[in-house]
Amino acid sequence: MLHLLLNTLFPKVCSACSKTLNTKEKVLCVSCRHQLPLASFHNTGASTMLDFFYGRIKVENATALIAFQKKGITQTILHNLKYKGQENISAFFGKWLGAELVEIPEYKDIDIVIPVPLHRKRKQKRGYNQVTGFGTEIASSLQIDYREDVLLKKTRTRSQVFKSRYKRSEQSTVFQLANISELENKHILVVDDILTTGATLENCALELLKVKGVKISFAVIAITLS
Repeated sequence: MLHLLLNTLFPKVCSACSKTLNTKEKVLCVSCRHQLPLASFHNTGASTMLDFFYGRIKVENATALIAFQKKGITQTILHNLKYKGQENISAFFGKWLGAELVEIPEYKDIDIVIPVPLHRKRKQKRGYNQVTGFGTEIASSLQIDYREDVLLKKTRTRSQVFKSRYKRSEQSTVFQLANISELENKHILVVDDILTTGATLENCALELLKVKGVKISFAVIAITLS
């Protein structure tokens, strides 16, 4: 009874169009979900995301669930995730992608999921890392560990989602490893919300690849293709 009352007073709305969700819809209404521009390189076999890192670092596999479109539905959703407190968006996409990756042979030897970390001050201000739900749900689907304590962010940078590629590439991010022995000989899936130039994921990977025997794969919610 209380649940029905709360839904009446505070109805759940679509994170893209703000229309009231029905009881079977989660986070996005059916219409908006069908409008999402899917990337799904793990299903198509396209090397689009791997090409971002060609000649820079060795990446085993890399996938994105959707394509980022400025002033489109994906920008609205990611903005709500990062700046409007809609943390449930992260888990929604994590469940979606995790259910697909568990069926892909190339992702079955992943040992651990690690998110791109937030600087502690930004995390305190926002209240959460927008990648946590995404990563934990993927780890749950693959039945492996999710760890936020092995890769830390040392420098604080301004959000880069809506900046030009040139401006984003000018900024550098420094990461630091902890619990190194636990990473040896592991295949690590590094997860993030959006891939733009690939610089942040590359910097994370360069730090992780210092550990003996580490292999790296990537998964992101969205990828900027133009």
